[in-house]
Amino acid sequence: MDSAPYSPMQLIKRHLFAMRNGVIADTLRRGGSPFSIIFGVNLPQLTEIAATHGPDRELAEKLWANTTTRESMLLAPMLMPREDFNEDEATRWAEQSPCPEVTDVLCLKLLRHQPYALDLVKRLLDDPKPMSRYTALRLMCNLAPQHIEMAVEIGRRAQPEVAHYPQTRQPVEVLLSYADLD
Repeated sequence: MDSAPYSPMQLIKRHLFAMRNGVIADTLRRGGSPFSIIFGVNLPQLTEIAATHGPDRELAEKLWANTTTRESMLLAPMLMPREDFNEDEATRWAEQSPCPEVTDVLCLKLLRHQPYALDLVKRLLDDPKPMSRYTALRLMCNLAPQHIEMAVEIGRRAQPEVAHYPQTRQPVEVLLSYADLD
């Protein structure tokens, strides 16, 4: 694909269009995905697209701001330079995440690599917004192998929340599974 006449954002949109999958997109829509534009591109394909562009702060910010498009928000954490993403930005992105899928990718691809990840978990656990607390639990799942005792403690603390916010069930169960290793 000749890239000369296209901006990085245009190239990404062309890749997304070329890899679109209507079956996945329709399934996501029926499942309640909050996005008005869904290409149905899967995570390995998105990782491939991100690898062709490399870290790019400006592009990552533009993609994150494109809140109507599922794949834009999933690609943003993959393109944000890890060393150039501070704790305030991490908090902002955690609070702006529209759904668990985006939060999962944000935690897996970007937040778990940050030196302040544990501090972020602690702060987001006390946030009244359900998605912020989900981010804390999901991020702790990524950090649990190195912080087993803390993972179990957070899992126990979050157990009552499962009844009010069912999306937290899976991360809470993962955190509590470390109790056997404690």
